[in-house]
Amino acid sequence: MLEQHVPADMGFEARYTWTLPLVAEWIKREFDVTLSVRGISAMLKRMNFSFTKATYTLAHANEEAQTFFRKHTFAQLKKQVEAEQIDHLLFEDESMIRSYQALQYNWFPRGKQRKVPTYGKHEGAKLCGAIHYETGQVHHREEEKADTTAFIRFLEDLLSAYSSGKIALILDNSRIHHATGLQPFLKEHPRLQLVFLPPYSPNLNPVEGLWLWLKADVVNNIFFEKFYKIRLHVSQFMNRINNQPMETIDRLLVRL
Repeated sequence: MLEQHVPADMGFEARYTWTLPLVAEWIKREFDVTLSVRGISAMLKRMNFSFTKATYTLAHANEEAQTFFRKHTFAQLKKQVEAEQIDHLLFEDESMIRSYQALQYNWFPRGKQRKVPTYGKHEGAKLCGAIHYETGQVHHREEEKADTTAFIRFLEDLLSAYSSGKIALILDNSRIHHATGLQPFLKEHPRLQLVFLPPYSPNLNPVEGLWLWLKADVVNNIFFEKFYKIRLHVSQFMNRINNQPMETIDRLLVRL
């Protein structure tokens, strides 16, 4: 019941989070058995339950398409890498970095909260990032906005970084990745191949994990009074992980 239903499904009007008192009320209603909140907590722990934060999932994601990508499209790409038909297999994505990010849980004296000052400014920058599937090397570029021109500049960076051989770039279906203005550039650089993920499939792109890692390590829970400081932190993070590429491989790429 706890896994498959929210309280509203079970007759608790406008309630969507199972708490111990609600579980106790449901048990009393359904079985006429009275259990204490502490007893229910102990019981749920024995049943391998924990009080965890919910997470979003994309309602329009197509599991069959994702499975096909993993077992067919990506499998074929890896075979082409092994056969040296593809020289560089990369994943790419974009993210917004703001002068202040989400506040996360952190250790602090009981009864107190860490206070993070803010001026209410919303300065930010778009980051383009790519991870090399075999080496774990990360390339990134900062732009003021995410548009076709910015994306082309990042592609030029990748072509420069990998100056010879075929590049297969796995990426999502963002508008800028399909833009008409991009087509002449792709024709001019035939060694660059774009491979599109199934729609609504961030779970298949390890760069999404890179952004979470970056924000958790150097951005969240802090306010940057000067935006250049966040640029500095981002660069330091990228330099650090590129000096330890096996950490990136173990953390983001092994599961693929």
